[in-house]
Amino acid sequence: MSGPIDDFYAVIPAGGIGSRLWPLSRADAPKFLHDLTGSGRTLLRDTWDRLEPLAGPDRIAVVTGRAHRAAVERELPGIADLNVFLESEPRDSTAAIGLAAAILSRREPDVIIGSFAADHVIRVPQLFEWAVQQAVATAREGYICTIGIQPSEPSVGFGYIKKSDALVVDGAPEAALVESFVEKPDLDTAKEYFADRNYLWNAGMFISRADVLLGEIAESDPHLYAGLMDLAEAWDDREARGPVVDRVWPTLTKIAIDYSVAEPAAQKGRLAVIPGHFDWDDVGDFASLAKLNSHGRKNDLAILGENARILSDAASGIVVSQTRRVISLIGVRDIVVVDTEDALLVTTSEHAQRVKGVVDALKLSGRGEVL
Repeated sequence: MSGPIDDFYAVIPAGGIGSRLWPLSRADAPKFLHDLTGSGRTLLRDTWDRLEPLAGPDRIAVVTGRAHRAAVERELPGIADLNVFLESEPRDSTAAIGLAAAILSRREPDVIIGSFAADHVIRVPQLFEWAVQQAVATAREGYICTIGIQPSEPSVGFGYIKKSDALVVDGAPEAALVESFVEKPDLDTAKEYFADRNYLWNAGMFISRADVLLGEIAESDPHLYAGLMDLAEAWDDREARGPVVDRVWPTLTKIAIDYSVAEPAAQKGRLAVIPGHFDWDDVGDFASLAKLNSHGRKNDLAILGENARILSDAASGIVVSQTRRVISLIGVRDIVVVDTEDALLVTTSEHAQRVKGVVDALKLSGRGEVL
């Protein structure tokens, strides 16, 4: 790239605890604050490094919880204070991304924003940059644009986007309209989608003019839109901000942006998609983490942990160790072992998605001290 995109602002929603990665990911140390790839950098830092060439260091904003502010600023020492947008409590992705859009639109009325999760793994940054450049060009034409990932296998772990007719957009030769969003399929259906090149994985990336995104929120949920406008009006006034946040934020609708913006926009012909040809993973559970760290070799045992002490004989899967205990694995396949100071998880890759149920059960039991 020759330099950052002039009218572009990158937004990183950094929320959630990644409950399917418990007990590694916790409320006070969520997934995006961990190094899950062995790179020596957290997922949040990797996301920043990926976006900086596209936006520049002064045009990246992070939306995160108050409890994570210090950790975020340690990870991102180059972030400007005015670009850290704090949520008083989680209200899902529409509130987080809508807040950033409303604030940035007041500062710069014609700004194009792109929302990119803090906890995804992306390889081949040049292909990622090309997809974002196409998406920005499409957003300039008034579309809300998403980047869908060309599937590398018939996965049941992701939602899908079905492409429709091609669009003619200067600077975006791969742009197409979105016909529909599809929830996570069963395996047979996923195989059909994989064979049909019109289906892409939904990676949750959205690029749009801020005012266009806000207009879609206004149509789908006028109350939510009004609350976001109230917050944005007071945001850059430090004395006014606190009382408005305390009054308005708890009243905002909790809804994912897929349902409040993307699906309604697709139905009206306002949603476009750019196929992403880069390697991508949302590291949604320990099965995907094992695959990521063993480079797809099912017979390997992936080991994470700076001081991990693992003895292995004919074992495969993943071990995550945060203790000095010796862990010995003999003749077990697709095993998942996560050893922390106060909790131990043992399961298999096949059942990795069920870890969230353990977290839910701990909440109901009142044993929140291990969450």
